[in-house]
Amino acid sequence: MNIMAESMVLAELTGVVEDLAGVGQRKNPKRAGELSEAAFLLKATSLGLRVAKPWGDSERYDFIVNSGERLWRVQLKSTSVVHTRGYEVQPLYSIYRGARGRGKAGYTADEIDVLAVHIRPCDVWYVIPVEALALAKNLRFYPDIACQCARWESYREAWELMGG
Repeated sequence: MNIMAESMVLAELTGVVEDLAGVGQRKNPKRAGELSEAAFLLKATSLGLRVAKPWGDSERYDFIVNSGERLWRVQLKSTSVVHTRGYEVQPLYSIYRGARGRGKAGYTADEIDVLAVHIRPCDVWYVIPVEALALAKNLRFYPDIACQCARWESYREAWELMGG
């Protein structure tokens, strides 16, 4: 099966999960994340990478990718929301501080190796090593327009970082 046919299968799956009664309402972000996880599995395996999904969701990473040379801990973020002409994600996760409440923290090299970002409307991927994130709180991507401030473009479809 070629990649185009595989992508069409995924497009069909997205139509099945949408609730037509909720037209005009905000999409369920958990469901959108699940669709991007399915897209990640399809893309990574089509590039010859072996992918495992950890049991539960307690780890900081969503996938383990075996490139044949090493194992990569991959955290996946996805978006379809545009902010000031770009698609934005936050490379952060929630933490609980007991009586002090909730907070946010950035990923470190002790937790993940790679941040994979899926821009859903364009079906574009960014594969960013955790070291490149360096305390960034917001990442903005411009996959469909020319932009002087497109800091992350060198990581677009950079699957070769993991051997893909």
